[in-house]
Amino acid sequence: MRSASTALSRLGLTLLLGALPAAAALTIPVRPPLDALPEILPVGAPAQLQAPALIPTPAAGPASGPVASPPASTAAPALARPPTDPLYSQQWTLPVIRAPQAWALPGAQAAQPVTVAVLDTGFVTSPELAGRAVNGYDFVSDPARAGDGGGRDADGSGVGPYAFHGEVVANIIAAAHDGRGMAGLNPRARVVHVRVAGTDGQIDVPDLVDSLKWAAGLTVPGVPVNPNPARLLNLSLFADFIPLTRCDPRVQAAVDAVTARGALVIAGAANDGADAGGYSPAGCRNVLTVTSVTAQGARPAYANWGRSVALAAPGGEVGHGVTVSSVSGAGGVRDPNGTSLAAPHVTGVASLLLGVRPNLTPASLRRLLTGTAAPFPGGNCDPQPARSCGAGTLNAEAALKSALSSSLGK
Repeated sequence: MRSASTALSRLGLTLLLGALPAAAALTIPVRPPLDALPEILPVGAPAQLQAPALIPTPAAGPASGPVASPPASTAAPALARPPTDPLYSQQWTLPVIRAPQAWALPGAQAAQPVTVAVLDTGFVTSPELAGRAVNGYDFVSDPARAGDGGGRDADGSGVGPYAFHGEVVANIIAAAHDGRGMAGLNPRARVVHVRVAGTDGQIDVPDLVDSLKWAAGLTVPGVPVNPNPARLLNLSLFADFIPLTRCDPRVQAAVDAVTARGALVIAGAANDGADAGGYSPAGCRNVLTVTSVTAQGARPAYANWGRSVALAAPGGEVGHGVTVSSVSGAGGVRDPNGTSLAAPHVTGVASLLLGVRPNLTPASLRRLLTGTAAPFPGGNCDPQPARSCGAGTLNAEAALKSALSSSLGK
């Protein structure tokens, strides 16, 4: 995240988490107070952590070199009703969006696996996604920011203090219903991790453009074709090194190409409490831009707003974050907040819709998700009408029921 203020502009971090409380086992650098909500805080590498009881620490950290990704499992894990995962009772966001009711719908159990790309900080070995996560590609072209000894390469492993941002996003979308950790929205989904953020958390426009194209299966010069093209692209980030005044034309062109390919781009609105229209990709056409709401359906102060926002989903607030599994957290648990967490809720539900209606177009998906949204309490997410949050709050049950009752996309 980056604010228009000079303090946050100097920091320049574009990952869209708000406050990430430090676990007891971590040493978090103390920073001076900022004139906005805190950014995502750095976490130590897995080797620095005491092995958590809930989620085993991987044998090698994300910066240890290429990770051999297992082939995507052909099995379709069941949608547990309700899941027996220990964190499920703490996942307050799931009842807010009526995920348990969606899982219980006749036809939901027959959903097919869907491939989702998480354009973020890269691949981290997560027990929540065993057999369903692929170490895709590293698109960070600046060797100084890549932190892995070079620029772009075939190892998309997360590197540096923000490496676990992408892991958290992916777990919200697709964590297994397996009796440990958390319950993801779609445990059948397959995840392709695409590294686009440097160790500083910043995203360069050319890197973002190429990662968008590659994730959807389009050709990128000098890069092997993605063998696992995705139908859904989750971007809990925005491009850096450009003014926050409009969608960058280069990003818009990439989004248009991806959309024409049949993939839907879902992006977090960002965390500056500002109009999302100046951000890339949140302000771009053909992007389903998601902002945060609290458990009560109100816009937290950090969450961006405006006409470019299509939908809201729970993203937590200070003191009431989103409970997630992460190998970076004490006991395998973290409690962040931000539009980074709101966007993958929508992506997870979108993958459920594609699982039952695989031929839905990006436009049809958008209509299903926005047209079934739950109204905000009192009609607005914010007392100021201009600070709008889209069509309403994500409603997984209504969206999936609408998809199942229609022949569209069969």
